[in-house]
Amino acid sequence: MHPTSPFSAPLNDFYQFLSGKRAAPVPPWAVRELQQRLVLLLNHVVQQEPAAMLRLKQHKGQRVLARWQAYSLFFVITPAGLLDLADAAARPDLSIVLADEAPLDIARRLMQGEKPSVHIEGDVQLAAEVNWLADHVRWDLEEDLSRLLGDVPAHLLAQAASGALTMLRSFAARRPGAFGSAR
Repeated sequence: MHPTSPFSAPLNDFYQFLSGKRAAPVPPWAVRELQQRLVLLLNHVVQQEPAAMLRLKQHKGQRVLARWQAYSLFFVITPAGLLDLADAAARPDLSIVLADEAPLDIARRLMQGEKPSVHIEGDVQLAAEVNWLADHVRWDLEEDLSRLLGDVPAHLLAQAASGALTMLRSFAARRPGAFGSAR
């Protein structure tokens, strides 16, 4: 008889999630909290780029549904050019579904400088704006860290993260199957 580790089931579940075979079980209250925090983060990033807010203002009241596996984020564009969670009963003007099921496949694509595969349905102009945002708006994490830690520590952390990301991209480029199945 082989003793079973108490970590076997959780590790197996985590592996199933990473390989895209099963969504991670998340309680509904935690999903709602994560969605609210994600909208706050997205608004913070959009506010750092005034052109993004101006572009979004042109689509006020329109709703975007972003979905991956069993998870979704349904938001509406506010008159201020920011985002808010949309009413679940409303119909989306644009649906964006992330086609890659496995988180490792998504990570591999991102590390190789590619965009993940998506299926898009709905308003073409709104889809173009979302694509513009994805291409042009970036979180200035170093600036936010400098407010918390000071300029020098923030700069050092940003340099270290940039170096680590460069090494990961180099590794991913040399080993296309390292982060899941190569497509």
